[in-house]
Amino acid sequence: MVVNPGEITTVAPVDGTAHVLAEVLAGVVKTDQVPLDSHFFDDLGANSLVMAQFCARVRKRDDLPPVSMRDVYGHPTIRSLATALAEVPAGGPAPARPAEPPPPPGSSARYVLCGLAQLLVFAAYCLGAGAATAAGYSWISGADGLLSVYLRSLVFGGALFLALCTLPVVAKWVLVGRWKETEFPVWGPAYLRFWLVKALLHANPMVLFTGNPLYVLYLRALGARIGPGVTILSHSVPVCTDLLTVGAGTVIRKDVLFLGYRAHAGRIRTGPVTLGRDVFVGEKTVLDIGTSIGEGGQLGHSSALYDGAAIPAGERWHGSPARPTDVDHIRVPATRCTTPRRAGYALVTLLQTLLVYVPLGIGGVFLAMDLVPALDPLLDPNARELESAPFYAEALVLSAALFTGSVVLGLVTVTVLPRLLNLTLRADRVYPLYGFHYSVQRAIARMTNIRFFKWLCGDSSYIVPYLRALGYDLSRVEQTGSNFGTEVAHETPYLATVGSGTMVADGLSVLNAEYSSTSFRVSRVTIGGHNFLGNHIAYPVGGRTGDNCLLATKVLVPLDGELREGVGLLGSPPFEIPRTVERDTRFDHFREGDELRRRLSAKNRSNARTMVLFLFLRWLNWFLLTLLGFAAVDLHGGRGALGALLIGGYLMAGLAVTVGYWALVERVITRFRPLKPRLCSIYEPYFWWHERLWKVPDHHLAVFDGTPFKNLIWRLLGVRIGRRVFDDGCYLTERTLVAIGSDTTLGHHSKVQAHSQEDGTFKSDHIVIGDGCTLGAGALVHYGVSMGEGAVLGADAFLMKGEEMPAGAHWGGNPAVALRRGRTA
Repeated sequence: MVVNPGEITTVAPVDGTAHVLAEVLAGVVKTDQVPLDSHFFDDLGANSLVMAQFCARVRKRDDLPPVSMRDVYGHPTIRSLATALAEVPAGGPAPARPAEPPPPPGSSARYVLCGLAQLLVFAAYCLGAGAATAAGYSWISGADGLLSVYLRSLVFGGALFLALCTLPVVAKWVLVGRWKETEFPVWGPAYLRFWLVKALLHANPMVLFTGNPLYVLYLRALGARIGPGVTILSHSVPVCTDLLTVGAGTVIRKDVLFLGYRAHAGRIRTGPVTLGRDVFVGEKTVLDIGTSIGEGGQLGHSSALYDGAAIPAGERWHGSPARPTDVDHIRVPATRCTTPRRAGYALVTLLQTLLVYVPLGIGGVFLAMDLVPALDPLLDPNARELESAPFYAEALVLSAALFTGSVVLGLVTVTVLPRLLNLTLRADRVYPLYGFHYSVQRAIARMTNIRFFKWLCGDSSYIVPYLRALGYDLSRVEQTGSNFGTEVAHETPYLATVGSGTMVADGLSVLNAEYSSTSFRVSRVTIGGHNFLGNHIAYPVGGRTGDNCLLATKVLVPLDGELREGVGLLGSPPFEIPRTVERDTRFDHFREGDELRRRLSAKNRSNARTMVLFLFLRWLNWFLLTLLGFAAVDLHGGRGALGALLIGGYLMAGLAVTVGYWALVERVITRFRPLKPRLCSIYEPYFWWHERLWKVPDHHLAVFDGTPFKNLIWRLLGVRIGRRVFDDGCYLTERTLVAIGSDTTLGHHSKVQAHSQEDGTFKSDHIVIGDGCTLGAGALVHYGVSMGEGAVLGADAFLMKGEEMPAGAHWGGNPAVALRRGRTA
């Protein structure tokens, strides 16, 4: 908006603009007048929500130029803002993109027919899985002795593994052939083929081999053109693989979205993603269709390329949208990593999977079912125990024992075994990829990032001892009762230091492993004291932030420049904002002395009750699924055609029971009433109650992405959602605070978050998304937002709290602003 290079000319009298801006701001803050030199935050006590409303009102005025939140933070008085707005490059700024008309209403008949077809496909998949399971169990049960059980489990498990890996490849080549640049509407025949291939790709076990040369070979089998020496660490599976080109020696870090398609206005558009040789793509990054990175180019963490953007060869970019930078993101020296080394690692991993993990997993389950005496009456196909009380009592005791044993064994495993493995690694030492040390580091990352215990302990005081048990250095903890959220990730917990008094929301990823195409190194990441970290932040080695910083949601943590202290950082690339504002300090008296001790103690008791409650609810769900499975066995014993039908039916019924069960739990917690906007302290009972909603599991909803059934579930959970909404994998936090219009498109990995927590203050508000809107892949919509009919929010965009998008507007970037014609965001 405000301008960097070019000749500067004044296009409007500064004083006149200033007085009009002051009048608008006075209406927002509800005062008679606003002095031209009063600081928005320090003097007027405004906050980002108030200033977002100010920006929205300014955009509605024809006599004023548009104002963004970046302008407000950069020029925090009326006079300085008016002066900045009056300075524009000669020729004026590029005009805003014209408003897009909303997409035409979709066909309800096609929507229903597509849903029915998807249901039939899923039923056929479950039936096939049931037939394979029944045949395998019957065959393995005929084994005589442990060796025979192992060998039969090896053959059956290997065949099942290869079938699950091969099915998506065969389906892709048979149903689609080669992906080409094209466009088609959702819910039609072309979309049904697209969805089937996408669903099979996400369900296949090769996803577990990311970071392994086997995964690269698998993508090549799907049609991707990938050169030698490529390392892909992201679990996000590209769908349109024929349109993916990756040059030799390229590194793609984890949590990168490079799907090869875009969902927009009720249509799927496929397009190329092209990466040259020796490219680096950072973590939490989005590569939209039509984008490219030249040979030796780099795209930093928390960044995005879209609208056909291209990074020239040898250049380093970062930000959302990306722009040039001097930061070198490849900080680990290269080592020798030969083709035989890669091939040997892939072969050993495959043999380890086929000869150890698969047969032990299948054979272990069979032996438990066959040798544990308590299971005999439950698994006897001739017993007909469904009408007897002992059947249910034994199922209850067995499920409780299995659940308790799994929790205890899991806790011991994640806290002890990784520590032993870590003895073989040294900080700051460079190791070659695809060797013993690489395997150890990957094993540590997998085990210590298990979600269950962080889900259980997060948003409470109990997350602190858990993270310490994992290996985190948390200094002298100033207990807040919400030191960390439920989603904290890392490469290794033994090199993660978080300063005293720091609070972390969900989605922190500690990047304490650095990679090149041939080597890796683990190094310590240190986050300063008395910080607050918002949602979805990737914090790398060498982050240039110190003590007392506010790192806003989706911020790009700087790797260059002076050490930032006592400030806030917002956006990608980041700019400075106030560390705190008056509204966030109104509850500070709850955070001091005896009042803090009293309220923290009450919060700890409430969180302990919540943990016990959800352990019980998890077990009860486990019990119901166990009972359902034993009922299927009791009806037929799992053998023959009827056994296959019963097992397939169990898979479908189990999913339906899980969805209905957790939906009921959530609605009971809310007392079947919608939430209301709140502003409160984290030390108030309302917040403790609200935290329980975040404990309700919902990862199973990913099964329904891209189907009409996802919308039914959202309605069941209280979302006010219109007709024919296409949800490609969106996550809604507070469902009853969200309204979504008809024919809206919700992109993959997008998020609608109707709350915020900064330090000790919690805020929530409604979000309204109008008819025909589009949310791009990886986009995040904050609380208090409204999107007009047909509005488009680009990939990886962050739509800040309180923003009002006009109908038909096209916004992008972090923070999101109106996109200009003829430029990339």
